[in-house]
Amino acid sequence: MEVLSGQDLNVIFRLVLAVILGGVIGLDRERADKPAGFRTHMLVCASSAALVILGEQIALRYREILGADIIRTDPVRVLQTIITGISFIGAGTILRHRQGAVEGLTTAATLLFAATIGIGVGIGAYLLAIVATLFVVLILILGVRIEEWLGMRK
Repeated sequence: MEVLSGQDLNVIFRLVLAVILGGVIGLDRERADKPAGFRTHMLVCASSAALVILGEQIALRYREILGADIIRTDPVRVLQTIITGISFIGAGTILRHRQGAVEGLTTAATLLFAATIGIGVGIGAYLLAIVATLFVVLILILGVRIEEWLGMRK
C-alpha cells in the first residue's frame, strides 16, 4: 500500500481549501437565491485550483522526460483559459429583462472572483486567497446594507 507523499497532501490541502473558500462565497449567493450558488462557487474555485495544479504538474513531468531545454511553460496561458471559461459561465447568469433591468452581474462577478481565489490557492498564495474571500463576503453583505441605507435598493 502506497502512502501519500508530502506533495500529494499539499495538493489535497489546496483543493480542500479552494472548496471551502468557494463555498463561503457561494453561501451568500445561495442565501440570496441567485442562479449560481453554494455548489457552483465551490466547483468553480476548486476547478480553477485544480487546473493550476495540473498545469504545474504537467510542466514538471515533461521537463523531467524531455529536459528543461525543450519545455517552456507560460503559466499566464492557464490563467487566460480559466478566465475565458469562467466568463462563459458568468455570462449565462446575466439576464436582461424587457424593462431594461439587468440581473445577475454580481453573481457573474463572484464566479470570476471564485475562479481567481482558486487560482490563488492553486499557486499556493493562501493568504491572498483567504483575504480575498473575506473581502468578497464583506462586499456582498455590507454592500447590500449600504445600498439600502443610500436608498438604492427597494
